[in-house]
Amino acid sequence: MTEIANKLAIVRAAIARYKYGAVRLRGVDWFAWATAGLDNVVILTTETGIAEVVITADQALIVTDSVEVDRLRDQGIPAEYQLWATSWSTPYLLNQAVREWSNATLVASDRPAQGEVGLPPELVAAKLRLVPEEIARYQALGRTTTQIMTKVLSAAKPEWTEFQLAGAAAAELWSHGIHPALTLVGGERRLPLYGHLPATHEPIGQRAMLVVCARQGGLYANVSRYIHFRPETAAERASYEQVIAIEAEMIAAAQIGSTVGAVYDAAVAAYTKRGVVEQMQRLHQGGTTGYRSREVVARPGEPTIIEANTAMAWNPSLAGVKIEDTIIRSATGIEVLSIDPAWPSVEYAGLRRALPLVI
Repeated sequence: MTEIANKLAIVRAAIARYKYGAVRLRGVDWFAWATAGLDNVVILTTETGIAEVVITADQALIVTDSVEVDRLRDQGIPAEYQLWATSWSTPYLLNQAVREWSNATLVASDRPAQGEVGLPPELVAAKLRLVPEEIARYQALGRTTTQIMTKVLSAAKPEWTEFQLAGAAAAELWSHGIHPALTLVGGERRLPLYGHLPATHEPIGQRAMLVVCARQGGLYANVSRYIHFRPETAAERASYEQVIAIEAEMIAAAQIGSTVGAVYDAAVAAYTKRGVVEQMQRLHQGGTTGYRSREVVARPGEPTIIEANTAMAWNPSLAGVKIEDTIIRSATGIEVLSIDPAWPSVEYAGLRRALPLVI
């Protein structure tokens, strides 16, 4: 079956098992999943878009309004879906239509409202389990994103402001049709102070971090990189080596069949062994990724099972230093999606891991 036909079969199996009248997928993440990467985004920061998917036992529809319908049609609707629209001024007609399509029975949704119920666990798990077509799109996105990071940081200057560096990254992502869903920049002064670093007017100085969450076709490539305009100090190099080692222990714990909570436990052990466990409070430790920058964040006791073809982005950090790449755990091992051969790296525990670019 095609990717979309396979996903419709998964949804319809849930419809039959739970006797739903319909499943409504409103979120930007779920819309992209169900349509093999179609985009329903206008406002980048919204969790829901200008169209949704409605699936019943015998219908599959993309529903929108009169503002968006022609553009969506011209962009191309997958053959498995019908396109349906109501006037922008009468949104209540959509709910009436869903009641008809569902025969006024139970409706499940990723963002339930008005008597709807949430999605069942097996459907939520299916979104985390990437299929070959998704992996191919993800590989291309990871490759392009890291090449963009290399290009932008190689051109950066110490006198650039954090806003300039963030803007250069965002402009380059947009030029490749990639949404800059997040761009963080920390210059030399602010890097040791905070976990998350939205850009400011400050010059980046002699050392800076650039972080992007780059979205295309609904999928997120999450990448962090560092640039130095002077040699690394011994303390900085030691910190980089520590976060690489901590991440390696987290990746080793993220085996098929393990839980995301077990990876958190491995992180606690890795930080504790190095006498820096208090640093875990600076920043979350990452988690699974895919159609959200983090689908499931690693926390104590998190029960989500890591299945084959799960995408992950772990995020261990110390003051002023962190590591982050997007990886896939498959039945044959780990693939790092976001490594550019042109960027300095080191092999650690069998994987290429990024080092700072020293100019």
